[in-house]
Amino acid sequence: MALPKIAIIGTGGTISGVGRDRLDFYEYGTSGRFMKVDELIAGVPELPRVAEIVSIPYKNVGSTEIGPADWLALVGIIHETAAADPTIAGFVITHGTATLEETAYFLNLAVKVPSPVVVVGAMRPSSALGADGGLNLLNACRVAGCPQARGMGVMVVLNDEINAARDVAKTSNYRVHTFISRDFGLLGYADADRVQFYRKPLRRAAPDTEFDVSGLKALPRVDIIPAYAGADATLVEAVVKAGAKGIISAGFPSGSPSPAQKKALVQAAESGVAVVQSSRSGSGRVIDDKVALRDAGFVAADSLTAQKARILLMLALTVTSDRDDLRRIFDEY
Repeated sequence: MALPKIAIIGTGGTISGVGRDRLDFYEYGTSGRFMKVDELIAGVPELPRVAEIVSIPYKNVGSTEIGPADWLALVGIIHETAAADPTIAGFVITHGTATLEETAYFLNLAVKVPSPVVVVGAMRPSSALGADGGLNLLNACRVAGCPQARGMGVMVVLNDEINAARDVAKTSNYRVHTFISRDFGLLGYADADRVQFYRKPLRRAAPDTEFDVSGLKALPRVDIIPAYAGADATLVEAVVKAGAKGIISAGFPSGSPSPAQKKALVQAAESGVAVVQSSRSGSGRVIDDKVALRDAGFVAADSLTAQKARILLMLALTVTSDRDDLRRIFDEY
C-alpha cells in the first residue's frame, strides 16, 4: 500500500530550537538558532516509514512572532499546495507552542481544503535531553495521513494525544502534557500500533465554514480586555480610540467585566464596536443571558477562551457586523 503524501510546513518554534547543550531547556530561544524544516525532517529518519514527505519552508521564528499576517499566509500556502498537487493527503505545520492553539483555531475556521491539517510543536528543543519534538512530528504525520482524520477539523498533536483546535489550550509552561481540552476531552490517541479516534467535534470547522480569507491582506482589529479587581475603563477606552472593531471582554468567572469596564463596553457597543463576553476561567460556557449580555449589546463567547473568541470575532467581522448574526456564529462555531 502506498504511503500518504504529507506536506510539512515549517514555522520554527521550540520543536526546531537548538540550545547550547542537552541541558538547555529554557534559554535556547536566546540563541536565535532554529533548524530549517528540511533539517527538522532529516532529524527524524523514521518519517519515510509512515509518509511520503513534502517539505515547505515558511519561517524559522519563535511563535510569539506569529500573528494574523502569518495565519493568512499559511492558509494561502495550504490552498496553493493542495491545488498544485491533489495527491497530498494531509498537512502538518510545525509551530512554537506559545501561540500554537491560536494558529490552529484560525486554520480551523479558514482552511477550505478537505485534507486533514495538523499543527504540532514540542515542549523541549530539538537539542535537549529527552526532546519530544521528533516523536510529535512523526505522530502528526501519522494523524494527517489517517483516513479517519478527515472531517475532524484542524487538529493539534503532542504527547501522543490528538486534540481539536477549537477546544485545546496550553495549560502548563514546561510540562510535555501541556495541551489539554479541559471541557470536552481529546479526540483520540496516536499510539504505537495505530491512530485511534474516539469522538468527532460537532461545531462547524474546516473546510465547511462561511469564512473566505482569500485576497485579504489584514483582519479587523479585535482586542482582549482582561477583568481584574478594581479594573477601570482605561483599557476599553484605549482600544476603542485605537480603532478596534471588536472587543473580547475576558471577564470574571462566569463571564462579567468590572462595573467600570462594563459601562465603557456598553458605550463601545452603542458606538458600533462588537463586544463579546468571555471568561478568564478557561473552562465552562458563558451563558447568553438576556439582562447581563443581550440588553447590554454583548455577544456570549460560549466555551471559547478569550484568545479563540478573538479569532472567531475577527473572522466573523469579515462577513457581518449584525449582532444577531454574530450570536449565530458563536453558537455554530
